[in-house]
Amino acid sequence: MVQIIATPLSALADEPVRIRVTGLIPFQTVCFQASVKDEKDDVFRSQAFFRANEAGEVDLERDPSLGGDYTGIHPMGLFWSLKPENPLSRLLKKDVMNSPFQIQLKLSELQPPLKNAHSVPKASLTLERWYVAPGVTRILIKEGRLRGALFVPPGEGKFPGVIDLFGGIGGLIEFRASLLASHGFVTLALAYHSYEDLPFVLEKVDLEYFEEAANLLLRHPKVLGPGIGIISICRGAEIGLSLAIHLKQVTATVLINGPNFIIDVPHIYRDKIIKPTPFSLHLQSNDVFGFAEFYQVYAETGCKDSRYFLPIEKAQGHFLFIVGEDDKNINSKLHAEQAKEQLRRHGKNNWTLLSYPGAGHLIEPPYTPLCRASKLNSLTTAIHWGGEVIPHAAAQEHSWQEIQKFLRKHLVPVRTSQL
Repeated sequence: MVQIIATPLSALADEPVRIRVTGLIPFQTVCFQASVKDEKDDVFRSQAFFRANEAGEVDLERDPSLGGDYTGIHPMGLFWSLKPENPLSRLLKKDVMNSPFQIQLKLSELQPPLKNAHSVPKASLTLERWYVAPGVTRILIKEGRLRGALFVPPGEGKFPGVIDLFGGIGGLIEFRASLLASHGFVTLALAYHSYEDLPFVLEKVDLEYFEEAANLLLRHPKVLGPGIGIISICRGAEIGLSLAIHLKQVTATVLINGPNFIIDVPHIYRDKIIKPTPFSLHLQSNDVFGFAEFYQVYAETGCKDSRYFLPIEKAQGHFLFIVGEDDKNINSKLHAEQAKEQLRRHGKNNWTLLSYPGAGHLIEPPYTPLCRASKLNSLTTAIHWGGEVIPHAAAQEHSWQEIQKFLRKHLVPVRTSQL
């Protein structure tokens, strides 16, 4: 009997699964298909072709895909190569607490030559991919003007505290914060526009709002302190950099594909106003599908004129720059290099730069499918985010582990033994 064996059947979304097949005819060629439906009923699918060994077995940790949505030995390839039926869909978990994504695996016989036509499934299996570990609690934050969701790991003792900031997508995005909490960080997913009574269109960035969030996090009895971390992407990384400069509470900042200047609306901190950088929309380009690419619009200002660069050297904490070299939204590699050189010129070595060839803008937790393009509420056109499937997947897997190591290194004090 043909059987699909997956271990574990239920796991966190950022954890690997070992997938094997037994009971095949020796050297038989088969087609593996994976599919998942998101909370908006958009469907994502992938497929790959394999040849069984002499024992009639396929092991995705050992055997290469011969074709389909990826080739080569990639044990989690069926997950990160999932493609949306609607080309502008992004696989984004909204309800992280109550339900997992359910990945359907189906195995069909395929006769050479390899082609898409295949027979009725010989075996099937359903996997659960959770975004929160057992025991993690979620606390909805509605304190003063603050809006967000706080995720607290289970167990005694105190944990490092982190604020999670997304970009132009707006709203309250929780999947990264819930995963971080599942790995031992008290994490505040912080909304700052397009959510409840917050502004739909961001006209200014009030850094005191984020300062209130930092202080709220540090007051929580489960937060270690004395400093907090920030994990941020795109506009969130712009804000994360500004916070690291202005707030002594911020001691570790992860900047994923962000600029080293203010994009388009001013930052306000007490009596200080930091003006945005001029940009040239005539430098916007479009890819072959007509999706907008914005990475060149600051070529005449933010890419060249140091007057607009944020004074990163004033930050007291540490930085982890994560760069997708195929980012089509922000020229993030150049901006990270500029920020690094600025720190170096001021005698600072408080940074690490991870730069990934072939990775796009939306570097997310491991095994998340590459989103090539999607729409934001604030724009009429879809945005091309960039990225190639296999290197982008590798960047997500590597950077996620490095993010956690970086945050622990700079947020958990080293205990010295008493002599």
